[in-house]
Amino acid sequence: MRSYKFRYRIVLCLLPFMVLCACLDELEIETLGEEGQTPSLVVEAGLTDEVITQKVYLSRSSLHLDLETDTIYNPYIPLGSRPLDSVDMEGGATVRVIGDNGAEFSFTEDDEGIYLSNQQFALEMGVSYILEIETSSGVEYESDPLIVPGKSQLTNVYAERAISDNGEEGIAIYADSEPQQGNTQFYKYVYEETYKIVAPYWQKDDFRLTNYDPCALPVPTYTLEIVPREIQNKVCYNTISSTTIDQLSTAGLPESNISGKLVRFIGKDNFVISHRYSILVQQQVQSADAYSFYETLNSFSQSDNVFSQIQPGAIYANVHRKDGTSENVLGYVEALGVSDWRLFFNFDDFFPEEDLPQYAFGFNCGLYTSPESHGSYCSPDAGSDGCPQSVIEQVNLGLICYYEDYYEGLVPNASCPGPYIFVPRICGDCTLLGSNVEPDFWVEE
Repeated sequence: MRSYKFRYRIVLCLLPFMVLCACLDELEIETLGEEGQTPSLVVEAGLTDEVITQKVYLSRSSLHLDLETDTIYNPYIPLGSRPLDSVDMEGGATVRVIGDNGAEFSFTEDDEGIYLSNQQFALEMGVSYILEIETSSGVEYESDPLIVPGKSQLTNVYAERAISDNGEEGIAIYADSEPQQGNTQFYKYVYEETYKIVAPYWQKDDFRLTNYDPCALPVPTYTLEIVPREIQNKVCYNTISSTTIDQLSTAGLPESNISGKLVRFIGKDNFVISHRYSILVQQQVQSADAYSFYETLNSFSQSDNVFSQIQPGAIYANVHRKDGTSENVLGYVEALGVSDWRLFFNFDDFFPEEDLPQYAFGFNCGLYTSPESHGSYCSPDAGSDGCPQSVIEQVNLGLICYYEDYYEGLVPNASCPGPYIFVPRICGDCTLLGSNVEPDFWVEE
C-alpha cells in the first residue's frame, strides 16, 4: 500500500540544496533551479513480509517546484483541461532484490518509474536483503542491508462516534495490536479508504448529441436526442491513500501492546462517509533507523521554513553508489513487518435518521435550463445574448446531464428557459468522482 506524498515530494526536491550548507539562515526561493544543477535519484520502497507483488519507485528530484495544484472540480471546464501533479519518473532501470540466503527477485518496469516484482514474494525474518539498481545510463546503486525488524499483529480495527480535539463531531477509527516476534518498538500506520458514491440527480436517460456543427450557417446543425444511458454511472467507488506520516513508538514503555491508536478521524460532514465506507489499515513495524528517517522527514514537512528550521545533516538516505562515488541519493528503502485489517461501516450506523453530508465535498447540485441551441459561431452577428450556454454547447463539452423535460416553476428565476432541465454532470454521473466498477473486496453488509 503506497501513495505519493505531496509534502514528501517537496522536501525531497529541496534536500539537494540543503546539503550544500551545514546550517542555513534564509534562502530565497528564487535561487532554486539554477542552471547546472543535476537532479538527484529518488528511491522509494517499502518491501514487506507479506506475499505480494512488491514495488519500487524511482524518480528524480525536480528543480521546478509545483507548490500548488488545482484540484477543485469546475463544471464549466471540460475534462482533461485541468493541471495535474507531475513527477520526473526514472525509467529504463534494472531493479532486483537479493537475499543473503541466495534468493533473488527481479523487477520489471510497469508504468514509467514504477517497478513491479516479476513474482510475488515476501521478505523472511532473519534474512538480510539488498536492493540493487542500475539506471539506463549504467550507474549502479545499492541499499544498505535490509532486515524485517519484527512482527506485530493487528487484533482489532474499529470505529466510534467521537468529538475531535477541535470540537468537530465525527467518526474516529482506532487500531489495537499485539507483538508477535522480533523488535516491535517502532510503527508506521498507512491506510487506503474506499467510499461509495451515489449520484443524487442521476436519471436513466441522458443527452446524445451528434452531427454538431456550431459554425454552420445560418444556424448550427445538430441532432440532439434523449436516450437510455449506455453505462452504469449512478453508483461508483473511489479509493484514496493516506498522505501523512503517522508513527508510534513504544520504546521505553512498560506495555508493548497497542490499544486505541487513532488512525483516522472523519468529520460528520465529510462526503466520503455519505453512504458506505471502508478502510484498509496497515500497521508497519519499522527499524529504528527507518523510524528516525520518517520522523525527521515529518518535521521537515511541518516546518514553516524548511531552510531555517532544520539541520540538513539530520536526515539520512540508505541508498548509495556501488562504486563509492559521492552522490546525493534521496528517499528510503524499508523492510517492514506488516499487518492489515479492513473495516466497513455506513453513515446511518452512527448518525441514524440524520441528513447525509453535502454531496461531492460541498458541490452545489442544482437544476438548470437554457436554450437548446445558439447563434452560429461564424455569423457576423455572433455574440452573447445574455443567456447561459446553450444545451448543445454544454453537452458537446461534457458538462451536463439530462434531468427531465422543462416545466415552469421547477427552475426558479429561469430567464432563458429551454425545452430541458439539466444538472451539472458531476451530479448525474458518478464516474467524475470514481470508478463504476465495484472493488473485489466490497461487501454491502
